[in-house]
Amino acid sequence: MARPGPDAELTSAQLHSSLSDPLLDVMNFLNEVTSRHPEAISFGPGRPYDGFFEVDRIGDYLTAYTRYLETDLGRTPEEVRTALFQYGRTNGQINDLVARTLANDEDIHVDPAHVVVTVGCQEAMLLVLRALVTGPDDVVLVTDPGYVGITGAARLLDAETVPVPEDEAGLDPDALLAAVREVRARGKRPRAVYVIPDFANPSGTSMPVDRRRRLLELAAEEDLLLLEDNPYGFFSRTGEHRPTLKSLDTRHRVVHFGSFAKTCFPGARVGYVIADQPVVTASGARTVLADELSKIKSMVTVNTPALAQAVIGGMLVSYDCRLREADKDLVDFYRDNMEALLAALDRHLPQDRWPVRWNVPDGGFFLSLTVPFDADDAFLRESAGDHGVIWTPMRYFHLGSGGERQIRLSASYLTPHEIDEGVRRLAGHVIERLTQGDR
Repeated sequence: MARPGPDAELTSAQLHSSLSDPLLDVMNFLNEVTSRHPEAISFGPGRPYDGFFEVDRIGDYLTAYTRYLETDLGRTPEEVRTALFQYGRTNGQINDLVARTLANDEDIHVDPAHVVVTVGCQEAMLLVLRALVTGPDDVVLVTDPGYVGITGAARLLDAETVPVPEDEAGLDPDALLAAVREVRARGKRPRAVYVIPDFANPSGTSMPVDRRRRLLELAAEEDLLLLEDNPYGFFSRTGEHRPTLKSLDTRHRVVHFGSFAKTCFPGARVGYVIADQPVVTASGARTVLADELSKIKSMVTVNTPALAQAVIGGMLVSYDCRLREADKDLVDFYRDNMEALLAALDRHLPQDRWPVRWNVPDGGFFLSLTVPFDADDAFLRESAGDHGVIWTPMRYFHLGSGGERQIRLSASYLTPHEIDEGVRRLAGHVIERLTQGDR
C-alpha cells in the first residue's frame, strides 16, 4: 500500500505576484479596522446611503420589467420565463434600455449593440484591459492619485501602469503628453488613459469642458484610447452638468464605463461599457470592440445575471429611462452631505487657525484633506481606536510616492449629523497631533 504524501502547501512564490502587492491588501486592512471598531463613524466607504433603499420595491421593478417584455416587446410567457431564469445573451439583455437612458441623461447616443452589460463596472474594466493590453510593451496611463480598481485590475493582468499627475482641475493634458513621450522613449506603447472627469475618486476633482476637449484632441493626435469612468456624474453640488467625454467624442476615441451602483443600487452589480470602436479582424471582417469584449466575458462570467438585469431594467422602465430626474432626491442628499462636510471642516478645523487645507469639490462623494504630518496606518488606527472615526489614507491611491499627508473623506454614507460628529472627532485627533510638541 502506497504511503500517503504530505498535505498540499503553497508558497507565495507559487502564486501570481500580484497577490503580494500591497495594493491588494488595502481593502482587507480597512475592513479589519472597521470590524474592530464598529462603533466608529466611518468616512471610508464610497457607498450609497442605505436610507434610499426599499426592499418592497424590488418586486415592483421585476413586475415592471416583465410587463415591458410582454407589452412593449411582445414576448410570450415562455419567452419571459426564459429571459428571467436562463443564462441569456453574453452582451446583456437590457442594452436597449441602457442606450435610451444614456441618450436621455447624458446626451450619449449609441447603438445598443455597442453596449456590453457587465457584472459591475469592475468587470468592464477587466474586459477592456484584457482586450487592449496585448503584451509587456503595452502601457496603461492612469490619473495619480487614481481609483484602485483600475490599477488593481491592471496588476492582475500584468499590465504596466504609468501615473499621470492631476491638479485642481483633474487630469493635466500637458502632464499626459509628457508621460506618453516618456513611455515611447522607453520603446513601449501607451495604449489607453483611464480618467474620471467628474468628481473623481479619490480626490473629488472635475475637469473643465475646455480641458475635456483638449484631452480628446490629444487622444487623436497621439493615437490613444480614453477609458472614461462616470460613476458620480449625476451628483453635482453646484448644479452644473458638464458633458461627458463620450458625448463629445466624434472619433471613437472614448471607451465609456458606467454603473448603476450609485444611481440605482450596488447590490444588483450591474454595470456596462460602451465600446463602439471599429475592429478589423485577421480575415478582413469588420466588427466593433463590444463584440470582442463579449468573447472575453463569455469565458469570465458567461453573462450578467438575468434577475439583476431585470431589476435594473424595471427601474429604468419605471422612470421612463430618465434616471437623472428620478434621482433628484439622491442628488439633493449628496449635495447637502458635501456641504455638511465642508461646513464641519470649517467649524471644527478652521484653516486660519490650523495648518490644514482641503479641496472644495463641485460634487460627488469625496474630498481630500491635507495635514502637516504623515496620515499613515498607525494614525488611522489611533483615529479608529482612540477617537472613534475612520477615514482612508490617500497614499493608497498613488502608484508611487505621494499622498502621505493626505486623507480621503467620503460624504456619501452618513447623515449630516454623523458627518459633523465624525469631523469633530477627526479634528480632535488632528489637533492633538499638531499640539503634541507644545506639551
